[in-house]
Amino acid sequence: MSLQRLWTRGAIYLVLIAFCAFYLMPFYVMIITGLKPYVDVNVTRMWELPKSIYLGGITEAWTLVSPNFWNSMQITIPAALISSLIGSINGYVFAKWRFRGADTLFIIFLVGMFLPYQGILIPLVLTLQKIGLYGTMTGLVMVHCIFGIPITALLFRGYYASIPNELIDAAKIDGCGFFGIYRWILLPISMPAFAVVLLWQFTSIWNDFLIGLVVLGNPIQAPVNVAVQNIAGSWSVEWNVQMSAALIAALPTVVVYLLLGKLFMRGLLAGALKG
Repeated sequence: MSLQRLWTRGAIYLVLIAFCAFYLMPFYVMIITGLKPYVDVNVTRMWELPKSIYLGGITEAWTLVSPNFWNSMQITIPAALISSLIGSINGYVFAKWRFRGADTLFIIFLVGMFLPYQGILIPLVLTLQKIGLYGTMTGLVMVHCIFGIPITALLFRGYYASIPNELIDAAKIDGCGFFGIYRWILLPISMPAFAVVLLWQFTSIWNDFLIGLVVLGNPIQAPVNVAVQNIAGSWSVEWNVQMSAALIAALPTVVVYLLLGKLFMRGLLAGALKG
Protein backbone atom coordinates (compact mmCIF):
# COMPACT_ATOMS: atom_id res chain seq x y z
CA MET A 1 0.00 0.00 0.00
CA SER A 2 1.43 3.40 -1.02
CA LEU A 3 2.07 6.11 1.54
CA GLN A 4 -0.45 8.45 -0.12
CA ARG A 5 -3.17 5.81 -0.01
CA LEU A 6 -2.37 5.10 3.65
CA TRP A 7 -2.67 8.79 4.53
CA THR A 8 -5.97 9.05 2.63
CA ARG A 9 -7.45 6.05 4.40
CA GLY A 10 -6.22 7.36 7.76
CA ALA A 11 -7.84 10.76 7.10
CA ILE A 12 -11.12 9.05 6.18
CA TYR A 13 -11.09 7.03 9.39
CA LEU A 14 -10.35 10.13 11.46
CA VAL A 15 -13.28 11.98 9.89
CA LEU A 16 -15.58 9.02 10.48
CA ILE A 17 -14.46 8.73 14.11
CA ALA A 18 -15.04 12.46 14.62
CA PHE A 19 -18.57 12.23 13.17
CA CYS A 20 -19.26 9.16 15.32
CA ALA A 21 -18.06 10.94 18.47
CA PHE A 22 -20.16 14.00 17.63
CA TYR A 23 -23.22 11.82 17.06
CA LEU A 24 -22.74 9.89 20.32
CA MET A 25 -22.01 12.97 22.43
CA PRO A 26 -25.63 13.47 23.61
CA PHE A 27 -25.80 9.78 24.51
CA TYR A 28 -22.62 10.15 26.58
CA VAL A 29 -24.03 13.17 28.43
CA MET A 30 -27.29 11.33 29.05
CA ILE A 31 -25.49 8.32 30.58
CA ILE A 32 -23.11 10.20 32.85
CA THR A 33 -25.85 12.60 34.00
CA GLY A 34 -28.08 9.67 34.87
CA LEU A 35 -25.30 8.21 37.01
CA LYS A 36 -24.83 11.36 39.10
CA PRO A 37 -26.76 12.48 42.16
CA TYR A 38 -28.89 15.56 41.61
CA VAL A 39 -26.55 17.83 43.62
CA ASP A 40 -23.66 17.04 41.23
CA VAL A 41 -25.60 17.87 38.07
CA ASN A 42 -24.39 21.18 36.67
CA VAL A 43 -24.63 22.55 33.14
CA THR A 44 -21.09 23.93 33.29
CA ARG A 45 -19.70 20.51 34.34
CA MET A 46 -21.97 18.20 32.38
CA TRP A 47 -19.00 16.62 30.54
CA GLU A 48 -17.29 15.51 33.73
CA LEU A 49 -17.48 11.87 34.74
CA PRO A 50 -19.41 11.14 37.96
CA LYS A 51 -17.32 11.12 41.12
CA SER A 52 -19.09 7.91 42.14
CA ILE A 53 -21.72 5.73 40.53
CA TYR A 54 -25.17 6.73 41.78
CA LEU A 55 -28.06 4.47 40.75
CA GLY A 56 -30.78 6.30 42.63
CA GLY A 57 -31.75 8.32 39.57
CA ILE A 58 -32.14 5.21 37.44
CA THR A 59 -34.16 3.47 40.15
CA GLU A 60 -36.49 6.44 40.55
CA ALA A 61 -36.84 6.85 36.80
CA TRP A 62 -37.76 3.17 36.36
CA THR A 63 -40.37 3.47 39.12
CA LEU A 64 -41.93 6.44 37.32
CA VAL A 65 -41.90 5.12 33.74
CA SER A 66 -42.07 1.33 34.07
CA PRO A 67 -45.88 1.10 33.66
CA ASN A 68 -45.66 3.23 30.52
CA PHE A 69 -42.66 1.22 29.32
CA TRP A 70 -44.83 -1.90 29.25
CA ASN A 71 -47.62 0.10 27.62
CA SER A 72 -45.22 0.92 24.79
CA MET A 73 -44.32 -2.76 24.48
CA GLN A 74 -48.00 -3.70 24.20
CA ILE A 75 -48.48 -1.04 21.53
CA THR A 76 -45.26 -1.31 19.53
CA ILE A 77 -44.85 -5.07 19.11
CA PRO A 78 -48.30 -5.88 17.67
CA ALA A 79 -48.39 -2.66 15.62
CA ALA A 80 -44.96 -3.36 14.09
CA LEU A 81 -45.81 -6.99 13.29
CA ILE A 82 -49.25 -6.28 11.82
CA SER A 83 -48.14 -3.27 9.78
CA SER A 84 -45.17 -5.24 8.41
CA LEU A 85 -47.42 -8.11 7.35
CA ILE A 86 -49.89 -5.74 5.67
CA GLY A 87 -47.02 -3.91 3.99
CA SER A 88 -45.57 -7.16 2.66
CA ILE A 89 -48.87 -8.09 1.03
CA ASN A 90 -49.24 -4.61 -0.49
CA GLY A 91 -45.65 -4.67 -1.72
CA TYR A 92 -46.28 -8.08 -3.27
CA VAL A 93 -49.34 -6.75 -5.10
CA PHE A 94 -47.61 -3.65 -6.46
CA ALA A 95 -44.46 -5.55 -7.47
CA LYS A 96 -45.85 -8.77 -8.99
CA TRP A 97 -49.58 -8.38 -9.71
CA ARG A 98 -49.74 -5.59 -12.21
CA PHE A 99 -53.15 -4.10 -12.99
CA ARG A 100 -54.53 -0.99 -14.62
CA GLY A 101 -53.89 2.07 -12.49
CA ALA A 102 -51.39 0.27 -10.24
CA ASP A 103 -48.77 3.02 -10.54
CA THR A 104 -51.32 5.75 -9.79
CA LEU A 105 -52.64 3.85 -6.79
CA PHE A 106 -49.10 3.33 -5.54
CA ILE A 107 -48.41 7.07 -5.75
CA ILE A 108 -51.58 7.68 -3.72
CA PHE A 109 -50.25 5.20 -1.18
CA LEU A 110 -47.00 7.13 -0.94
CA VAL A 111 -48.80 10.43 -0.33
CA GLY A 112 -49.59 9.04 3.11
CA MET A 113 -45.87 9.20 3.95
CA PHE A 114 -45.85 12.98 3.63
CA LEU A 115 -49.03 13.87 5.51
CA PRO A 116 -48.10 15.78 8.68
CA TYR A 117 -49.64 14.21 11.76
CA GLN A 118 -50.66 17.62 13.08
CA GLY A 119 -52.93 18.15 10.08
CA ILE A 120 -54.99 15.01 10.64
CA LEU A 121 -55.32 14.92 14.41
CA ILE A 122 -58.87 16.32 14.53
CA PRO A 123 -60.36 13.93 11.93
CA LEU A 124 -58.36 11.09 13.49
CA VAL A 125 -59.83 11.73 16.95
CA LEU A 126 -63.35 12.14 15.56
CA THR A 127 -63.07 8.88 13.61
CA LEU A 128 -61.80 6.95 16.61
CA GLN A 129 -64.61 8.39 18.74
CA LYS A 130 -67.20 7.30 16.16
CA ILE A 131 -65.97 3.70 16.15
CA GLY A 132 -65.48 3.57 19.92
CA LEU A 133 -61.68 3.18 19.92
CA TYR A 134 -60.63 6.59 21.18
CA GLY A 135 -58.61 6.37 24.37
CA THR A 136 -57.79 2.67 23.88
CA MET A 137 -54.55 0.86 23.08
CA THR A 138 -56.38 -1.08 20.36
CA GLY A 139 -57.21 2.21 18.65
CA LEU A 140 -53.60 3.39 18.88
CA VAL A 141 -52.30 0.09 17.47
CA MET A 142 -54.74 0.41 14.56
CA VAL A 143 -53.61 4.00 13.90
CA HIS A 144 -49.94 2.99 13.79
CA CYS A 145 -50.75 0.07 11.47
CA ILE A 146 -52.57 2.38 9.04
CA PHE A 147 -49.90 5.08 9.18
CA GLY A 148 -47.26 2.42 8.49
CA ILE A 149 -48.84 1.10 5.30
CA PRO A 150 -47.17 3.56 2.85
CA ILE A 151 -43.56 3.10 4.00
CA THR A 152 -43.88 -0.66 4.54
CA ALA A 153 -45.45 -1.13 1.11
CA LEU A 154 -42.65 0.91 -0.48
CA LEU A 155 -39.89 -1.10 1.21
CA PHE A 156 -41.43 -4.47 0.38
CA ARG A 157 -42.17 -3.44 -3.20
CA GLY A 158 -38.50 -2.63 -3.73
CA TYR A 159 -37.50 -6.00 -2.29
CA TYR A 160 -40.02 -8.07 -4.25
CA ALA A 161 -39.20 -6.27 -7.49
CA SER A 162 -35.75 -7.88 -7.39
CA ILE A 163 -37.25 -11.39 -7.37
CA PRO A 164 -37.37 -12.90 -10.91
CA ASN A 165 -40.82 -12.95 -12.50
CA GLU A 166 -40.05 -16.42 -13.83
CA LEU A 167 -40.27 -17.74 -10.29
CA ILE A 168 -43.78 -16.32 -9.92
CA ASP A 169 -44.81 -17.61 -13.35
CA ALA A 170 -43.57 -21.10 -12.49
CA ALA A 171 -45.62 -21.05 -9.29
CA LYS A 172 -48.72 -20.01 -11.26
CA ILE A 173 -48.19 -22.89 -13.68
CA ASP A 174 -47.97 -25.26 -10.72
CA GLY A 175 -51.38 -24.07 -9.59
CA CYS A 176 -50.52 -21.52 -6.90
CA GLY A 177 -52.91 -18.63 -6.56
CA PHE A 178 -52.42 -15.19 -5.05
CA PHE A 179 -51.98 -16.28 -1.45
CA GLY A 180 -50.28 -19.54 -2.42
CA ILE A 181 -47.46 -17.67 -4.15
CA TYR A 182 -47.14 -15.32 -1.20
CA ARG A 183 -47.20 -18.10 1.40
CA TRP A 184 -44.92 -20.65 -0.27
CA ILE A 185 -42.65 -18.55 -2.52
CA LEU A 186 -42.24 -14.99 -1.26
CA LEU A 187 -42.73 -15.22 2.49
CA PRO A 188 -39.90 -17.73 3.12
CA ILE A 189 -37.37 -15.50 1.34
CA SER A 190 -38.63 -12.24 2.83
CA MET A 191 -36.82 -12.35 6.16
CA PRO A 192 -34.23 -9.67 5.23
CA ALA A 193 -37.03 -7.35 4.11
CA PHE A 194 -39.01 -8.10 7.26
CA ALA A 195 -35.94 -7.24 9.34
CA VAL A 196 -35.70 -3.83 7.66
CA VAL A 197 -39.40 -3.08 7.94
CA LEU A 198 -39.77 -4.37 11.49
CA LEU A 199 -36.80 -2.29 12.65
CA TRP A 200 -38.18 0.78 10.92
CA GLN A 201 -41.68 0.31 12.32
CA PHE A 202 -40.49 -0.63 15.80
CA THR A 203 -38.33 2.50 15.97
CA SER A 204 -41.00 4.82 14.55
CA ILE A 205 -43.79 3.52 16.77
CA TRP A 206 -41.68 3.29 19.93
CA ASN A 207 -40.38 6.84 19.49
CA ASP A 208 -43.83 8.29 18.82
CA PHE A 209 -44.97 11.01 21.20
CA LEU A 210 -47.70 13.05 19.53
CA ILE A 211 -50.07 10.30 18.39
CA GLY A 212 -49.83 8.41 21.67
CA LEU A 213 -50.47 11.60 23.63
CA VAL A 214 -53.53 12.58 21.58
CA VAL A 215 -55.14 9.18 21.03
CA LEU A 216 -54.76 7.83 24.57
CA GLY A 217 -54.82 11.01 26.60
CA ASN A 218 -54.77 9.15 29.92
CA PRO A 219 -51.26 9.36 31.47
CA ILE A 220 -51.68 5.87 32.93
CA GLN A 221 -52.14 4.35 29.46
CA ALA A 222 -49.68 6.64 27.70
CA PRO A 223 -46.51 5.37 25.96
CA VAL A 224 -43.14 5.70 27.63
CA ASN A 225 -42.11 8.90 25.81
CA VAL A 226 -45.12 10.72 27.22
CA ALA A 227 -44.15 9.52 30.70
CA VAL A 228 -40.57 10.77 30.20
CA GLN A 229 -41.91 14.19 29.29
CA ASN A 230 -44.24 14.22 32.29
CA ILE A 231 -41.33 13.70 34.71
CA ALA A 232 -40.26 17.32 34.24
CA GLY A 233 -41.75 19.54 36.95
CA SER A 234 -43.20 23.00 36.46
CA TRP A 235 -40.45 24.79 38.40
CA SER A 236 -37.47 22.44 38.42
CA VAL A 237 -36.23 19.32 36.67
CA GLU A 238 -34.29 16.53 38.33
CA TRP A 239 -31.95 16.09 35.39
CA ASN A 240 -30.43 12.85 36.61
CA VAL A 241 -33.89 11.25 36.79
CA GLN A 242 -34.95 12.81 33.47
CA MET A 243 -31.82 11.55 31.71
CA SER A 244 -32.17 8.09 33.26
CA ALA A 245 -35.77 7.92 32.04
CA ALA A 246 -34.69 8.97 28.55
CA LEU A 247 -32.02 6.26 28.59
CA ILE A 248 -34.59 3.65 29.63
CA ALA A 249 -36.87 4.78 26.81
CA ALA A 250 -34.03 4.58 24.27
CA LEU A 251 -32.67 1.15 25.25
CA PRO A 252 -35.20 -1.11 23.43
CA THR A 253 -34.48 0.41 20.02
CA VAL A 254 -30.73 0.24 20.63
CA VAL A 255 -30.96 -3.43 21.64
CA VAL A 256 -33.14 -4.30 18.64
CA TYR A 257 -30.70 -2.63 16.23
CA LEU A 258 -27.74 -4.41 17.80
CA LEU A 259 -29.47 -7.79 17.49
CA LEU A 260 -30.82 -7.32 13.94
CA GLY A 261 -28.30 -4.88 12.50
CA LYS A 262 -26.80 -7.37 10.03
CA LEU A 263 -30.21 -8.39 8.73
CA PHE A 264 -31.10 -4.71 8.44
CA MET A 265 -28.14 -3.93 6.18
CA ARG A 266 -28.67 -7.11 4.18
CA GLY A 267 -32.30 -6.23 3.60
CA LEU A 268 -31.50 -2.68 2.58
CA LEU A 269 -28.94 -3.85 0.03
CA ALA A 270 -31.29 -6.51 -1.34
CA GLY A 271 -34.10 -3.99 -1.79
CA ALA A 272 -31.80 -1.47 -3.47
CA LEU A 273 -31.05 -3.66 -6.47
CA LYS A 274 -34.25 -2.96 -8.30
CA GLY A 275 -37.37 -0.89 -7.64
